[in-house]
Amino acid sequence: MLLLNSNCYNWLCTGNDVFPAMLEAIHSAQKSIRLETYIYSDDSVGEKFRQALIQACQRGIKVKVMVDSLGSQRLRSDYWQPLIAAGGEARWFNPNRLKRFGFRDHRKMLVCDEEVAFVGGFNIAKEYEGDGIKTGWYDLGLRIENSLAADLAATFDEMFGRAYTSHKRFAQWRKSSAKKDIIKQDGELLLSGPGRGSPFKRALRTDLMHARSVQIIAAYFVPTRKIRRDLFRIARRGGRVQLILAGKSDVTLSQLAGQSLYRRMLRAGIEIYEYQPQILHAKMILVDDVVYVGSSNLDPRSLYINYEFMLRFKNDDLADEARSLFENNLQNCRQIELEAWRKSRSWWERFKQRWAYFIIARADPIIARWQAKWIPS
Repeated sequence: MLLLNSNCYNWLCTGNDVFPAMLEAIHSAQKSIRLETYIYSDDSVGEKFRQALIQACQRGIKVKVMVDSLGSQRLRSDYWQPLIAAGGEARWFNPNRLKRFGFRDHRKMLVCDEEVAFVGGFNIAKEYEGDGIKTGWYDLGLRIENSLAADLAATFDEMFGRAYTSHKRFAQWRKSSAKKDIIKQDGELLLSGPGRGSPFKRALRTDLMHARSVQIIAAYFVPTRKIRRDLFRIARRGGRVQLILAGKSDVTLSQLAGQSLYRRMLRAGIEIYEYQPQILHAKMILVDDVVYVGSSNLDPRSLYINYEFMLRFKNDDLADEARSLFENNLQNCRQIELEAWRKSRSWWERFKQRWAYFIIARADPIIARWQAKWIPS
């Protein structure tokens, strides 16, 4: 765990860091606990959290849990009954139905007493347990202890209230109350969901406009054409763009789609590194001294379809820690070189990559727009 001089922000770099810290916060809570995640697994990690939440209810703490119905579909329908019986509340976001399954809650947060919050890419599942090198997926999280915790609690309450709500017709083109940015002295909370515009994309493109250095760790990297052009311009005007992407992935289709962009990015002067030891699931962006961390991937689903959030910080200490974290991770990566990459790709591999890109960047958004058209008000 990397600690800053200020106790407001603590990087949590492995499952061995994040799960004990989250459980400690649950055990220490005095008033309220809010837990929101995409995937919650019925395994040893999930059981530790469920028992900790039940014990909190028994202490008189107000506990609310929300999991996504698709991401957590392997949970039994009665999994949360012991929590409910103890006085807690649990909801499944967007119960699975054919014409609405595309809209998912991909957010991950734990907020205790509206004072301490945990954000990042970690789901509650055993596969994240480990050091990210010898065992366990590699992911990133951040412990926050400032006013942003209360803002995260408020956005949780809003999502908790809409868990069973049908989306309006043409949701893909509507302005959504789920899409907004909350600016505080401590940082900026960028909320995204189905509808027109993306505060995260807008803020990122603004930061990229005059950037000299960009470092991105992305589990699923299929950025829009405009973001790709922004990265190309930075590299071509003498700036440095470095990407740490997945050498091993739990979503092969997404990995292939991202690899279909390698040749163009490498020709533009962008450095690409693939993380080797374990599956990469992290999401972090560093643009000069601006840090982004949260649940959103750089792909069409996160930017246009899912409910997501990212935190944006202009904080020198946090940026220095993020830069050090990025450099340390390069030691576990293989750099992709243009000529070697070109020679290693057979026609069949190129064909698979192009089809994967079509499915991820074209077909999936089209299906989501179709679903938005037919979901009743």
